Amino acid sequence: MILTELTRGIFKLLKKLISESSILLAVIYTIGHIFIATICNWLITGAAMELAAVDAIVEPLINGVWCYALHKFAKRFIK
Repeated sequence: MILTELTRGIFKLLKKLISESSILLAVIYTIGHIFIATICNWLITGAAMELAAVDAIVEPLINGVWCYALHKFAKRFIK
């Protein structure tokens, strides 16, 4: 019973934060993208893990800013 209420509360909080905060959504997206891009780059190109990580950090940071701007733009015009 308590675990169910706790779980519902956590999901409700996350839903509220993500739906109201463009920056939180962008940060979560960017962190996930960095991990995914590092592994993909390393597996596909055979690059050293350090080089794969540098590439995977720079590109998603730029995409994170783009995601933030896009989300702000969409929230302004979809009301």
